This record gives sequence, structure tokens and C-alpha cells, in this order.
Amino acid sequence: MPDRSLAGKVALVTGAARRVGAQIVRTLHAEGMNLAVHYHSSEDEARTLQRELHASRPDSVLLLRGDLLNGPKLLHNLVYETTEAFKRLDALINNASSFYPTPLKQATEEQWDDLIGTNLKTPFFLAQAAAAQLKSNRGCVVNIADIYGERPLKGYPIYSVAKAGLVTLTRALARELGPQVRVNAVAPGAVLWPEDGPDELGKQRVISRTALMRMGEPDDIARTVLFLVRDAAYITGQVIAVDGGRSIVL
Repeated sequence: MPDRSLAGKVALVTGAARRVGAQIVRTLHAEGMNLAVHYHSSEDEARTLQRELHASRPDSVLLLRGDLLNGPKLLHNLVYETTEAFKRLDALINNASSFYPTPLKQATEEQWDDLIGTNLKTPFFLAQAAAAQLKSNRGCVVNIADIYGERPLKGYPIYSVAKAGLVTLTRALARELGPQVRVNAVAPGAVLWPEDGPDELGKQRVISRTALMRMGEPDDIARTVLFLVRDAAYITGQVIAVDGGRSIVL
């Protein structure tokens, strides 16, 4: 059997200072990986996460700040700083995301640029920037998609289109980067409510539409990412729905 140890390997995770991103970082770090943690405005949370992880393994977490919409130069710089610090890159986790409603009558071009830019454009150009390093280490890309990329959410057409694009991008990159690099995606369902999320009645309505009749947890996403990074040596171009069965009930 091939050695599946992640000790000493390196992952770059975008939007990783809090919520699901932070749990992905903790899970990969616990397996021995060094982490480049990208964040935009959540500096306090990023530094708290770094201190937490450095308490168990010093100098294992690099913080990288930046607005991902600033263009490919910034994205290339994220990869450059990661490899300068750790001398390699084995996994790219495209987790950063914007999410808010854009009803058709009120949607703006600015909202289009933001949602498409964060959820689709950035993963493409970051994969481009990381391709050479990932190929040399036979690494992988994991995109955090959404079940709404397959079944659009009413009132969120731009977000749904962006995530649908990310699903197709996952498959396209698997063709472009193979055979050296595997590319897969995780599509969460009801795992964390948006910070301006639904009221209790709305939450119960969502939960009632899952086959397992309960919410998921960030750890469910993080452990699926770990599986795709560590254990899925013969899986590429796939999207795993981690949604409690909601996508079969919708």
C-alpha cells in the first residue's frame, strides 16, 4: 500500500480563518500538514487559529492576507509565499466564498462580479498559479462547492450559477491537471447557517427536507476534505454531496 501519511506536506486553504475553513485547517493540521491560511478581513480569528495550532506544533501555520478579487497577481503571490515558507505545496483547498441573495429584479453587475469572482474566477486562477507545484508533488485540489450548484436556490441565481460553474470547473481541471493532480469537490448542504440566516421556522423547514432530519457540522466537511486529500488516490473529477441527503429530497 502507498504511504498515505500527510506529515510534512503542505496545504493552502482560502477563506480559512473561521467557520468551515478553520475546521478544515484544524483537521489537516492534526494529520501533520503545514498550512497556509488565507483570510481577508478576519485577522483576529486568523491569529487566534494560528496560536491554537502553534501550541501543538510551532511554525506550522502561515497567515496570508488578501482580497481574492484583486486579480491573478495576488493569487500567484499566495502560492509563492506558501512555497517560500514551506518549500512545497501538496494541496489547494478553494474554500473562500461569498453568499447572499440576488433576486433577478434587484441584482447588480457589482454583485455578479463579486459572486462569480469569489466562487468561480478565483478557484480557476489559483489552480493555474498552483499547477506547477501541485504537479511536481502529485498533489490535489479540493473545491468547496454547494448542493445549489446542482439545484439552484430561489432568490440566489448568481450564487447558484457560480457554484454550478465551480462544479464544471472541478471536472475540467481534473482533465487539465491529470494525471499528476487530482481535482475533486465537496458540496455541503445544511452545515452552518449564514450569519444573517433564516429564523427558526426557516431552519426547521430546511432540516425537514434532509433525509437524515438534522444539521451537519463543519467537521463533516473537513473529514470529507481529508478523505479526498489523503485517501482518494483513484478519485478525480467528482463532487461529493455532504448534505444529509437533502439533494435527494429537494
